Amino acid sequence: MMRRRVEEKGGAVPDQIRSVEPETGATPMSELLVAVAQSGDRQAFALLFQYYAPRLKTYMRKLGTEDAVAEELAQEAMLAVWRKAASFDPGRANAGTWIFAVARNLRIDMLRKEKRPEIDLDDPELVPDPAPRADEVMATQQSESRVRAAMCGLSAEQTEVVTLSFYEDTPHAEIAARLKIPLGTVKSRLRLAMKRIRSELGDDQP
Repeated sequence: MMRRRVEEKGGAVPDQIRSVEPETGATPMSELLVAVAQSGDRQAFALLFQYYAPRLKTYMRKLGTEDAVAEELAQEAMLAVWRKAASFDPGRANAGTWIFAVARNLRIDMLRKEKRPEIDLDDPELVPDPAPRADEVMATQQSESRVRAAMCGLSAEQTEVVTLSFYEDTPHAEIAARLKIPLGTVKSRLRLAMKRIRSELGDDQP
């Protein structure tokens, strides 16, 4: 089952993790892993960790993983071995094949996360602006209506420069070039137009 999972995750089981299982004293590694699964045997797990952790790190480095990341993945893999030991089936794979498969799957998961980072739904940039309240919409509409009404009292020349400057966001120098008038004239028309608009809106402060 574990070998099939590895192949499904991205390829055949590497040759270096198909090797005949070593022995620690007279106890095969698979028996140590079974002891971890059945009774949480810490001494058995310590022996497994001592043997496999450095080999997992070397394996990760051979795959191109940076040293610090390789060490972290090796430790995470051994912790996963402790947590998932109950799913180990000695009738389907030896301890080495199973443990290296766990490590390889962790690395694949890490690479997938790096390529497709998780989206933080709480990121302020991803949160849409709240819909404006009805009273805010009405106030905005009323304000725009008053501005349009005030602009009706402007001369054609003033209306033209106000439209270009405020509605089309055209720089003053470009307005002057487009209308073929001096830059000072553009500024003067804008100043008089804004004074007239403020007066019509009841805000005639200088």
